Amino acid sequence: MIADPLPLPHHRPFEDLQGLVLASAQAALGLHLLRAAGLMTGGTAGLALILAYGLGWNFSLTFFALNIPFFALAWRARGPVFCAKSLGSVTLVSVMAEALKPLLHLDWIHPGAAAVLFGVSAGVGLLGLFRHSGSLGGVSIVALILQDRYGIRAGLTQIVHDLLLFALALAVLPAANVAWSMLGALVLNGVIALNHRRDWYVAS
Repeated sequence: MIADPLPLPHHRPFEDLQGLVLASAQAALGLHLLRAAGLMTGGTAGLALILAYGLGWNFSLTFFALNIPFFALAWRARGPVFCAKSLGSVTLVSVMAEALKPLLHLDWIHPGAAAVLFGVSAGVGLLGLFRHSGSLGGVSIVALILQDRYGIRAGLTQIVHDLLLFALALAVLPAANVAWSMLGALVLNGVIALNHRRDWYVAS
């Protein structure tokens, strides 16, 4: 007699809520360190930073606005729950990143330290969002869809996109800042590529 397989684990609503809040705080802290050093990153956050540096736009508002078209894709590809969690996560990161400016003022930080600490903090934050069926919108949604449907690792998709974005950043930032930014993106995507595997962790 073969026993019935154990049901897949599911997060309770409170577990999802605290997980998404904590993960968003990690991502917002990483972005705050990045801005303090005048660096950028990939994804919609990176594009928002380029626009903020080049045009003087508010990063948080720009980041939120850029993600709006991707919420429809999230709804269609992975359902209303994923879409709602992604919308909540993007909103939380936008608000927290703005709130950190007066609360955690940094006069100076070495760009190498900012890049590595950003990569670790934001990478762990993204892992937390992924494991609670959320995301930071934009390219991360596309990366998760490609991983689910075609087995393409999410970190690899983001690295390819980031390289194109960093080429664009050279028009706005000094080459040294772009180089340090690439280090941060490599750390972040390395954290995701090495640790985000649906066959290792399945919960929704």
